[in-house]
Amino acid sequence: MRRELLLLREMIDAADRIRELIGETDIERLRSDSMRREAVLWNYTVLGEAASQIPAEIRIAYPTIEWAQATRLRNRIVHGYWDVDLYLLHGTATEDLPRMSERLRLLLDVLDQE
Repeated sequence: MRRELLLLREMIDAADRIRELIGETDIERLRSDSMRREAVLWNYTVLGEAASQIPAEIRIAYPTIEWAQATRLRNRIVHGYWDVDLYLLHGTATEDLPRMSERLRLLLDVLDQE
């Protein structure tokens, strides 16, 4: 299997898990539920790490996918985990990840056909 396909699947899976974990959860529940919060953080980390390893030619060819933002968020979580903005994580999960997941799935279909 081509590595980029594996990475795209990892990104899609992580985004789906984040959205499932956040679901209808509000910020206060996310703040008080350490297991849920840590699972969300882990999946954002996986998403950003996979995004950082996508080959540059693919990132350049598909600029509507937020590669750099995912990587920056991963770096923020890994290097500043004690002070992560839960409002940002929640908003990203509910507002940005649905669109990103859709774009990743479309890209996966295109690359899988090659």
